[in-house]
Amino acid sequence: MLNIFVCEDNPSQRERIVQIIQNTVLMEELDMQLVLDAGDPYVLLDKVKTNENTGIYFLDIDLGSDINGMKLAQQIRLFDPRGFIIFITAHSELSYMTFQYRVEAMDFVLKDNPAEMKVKIRECLLNAMERYALQTNKAHKVYTINAGGRKISVDYDDIFFFETSGNIHKIILHGKDREIEFSGTMKELANTLDDSFVRCHRSFLANKNNIREVDPKNRTIIFANGETCLISTRMLKEL
Repeated sequence: MLNIFVCEDNPSQRERIVQIIQNTVLMEELDMQLVLDAGDPYVLLDKVKTNENTGIYFLDIDLGSDINGMKLAQQIRLFDPRGFIIFITAHSELSYMTFQYRVEAMDFVLKDNPAEMKVKIRECLLNAMERYALQTNKAHKVYTINAGGRKISVDYDDIFFFETSGNIHKIILHGKDREIEFSGTMKELANTLDDSFVRCHRSFLANKNNIREVDPKNRTIIFANGETCLISTRMLKEL
């Protein structure tokens, strides 16, 4: 999942940008979420320092602060080198500064034309989603789910286990920071995953790389995040 951040010191302009972003994410069913919109660059920077997901950053250049959007982008790069930075400003003449500050901006959006700004923000979000998927597929193994009309890619490393849902022909993915229910069967799922995953029970598929402990007395597997699932007697001996 991609996290979206907005830094714009003008409240009405910030509200307009946020509305465009939220509408686009909803309409395009993108696997991303708005985490923060702020007028103070230091508030955004504090949030970025604790952000674990790759970010998309929509930054005004003139922030009415002792640091401008370019300097803020430089600081963001220290914590999120793979993040996508988009500058939104009324000053087209400042576009050359992106090279001067070496922040590798993804795009430069002008506020002068609201209709064009809406189109450009949408393009940036779609482009970031596409690039992120390519980066992730190259760097890690991922499992892609079709859930509620959305395609969601989850790193193998972020999956603890799969569980048969109480809803017929549904499976629940238990991940590092979320649970996702999607259509499928355990048999089909087991055939699509690599040997990092083991069918430990008829209702569970466990990621061996995220197992912290096996409790033979209670026939349970304890994962790195403290969650548990059942294990059959036969698989207990194998594990």
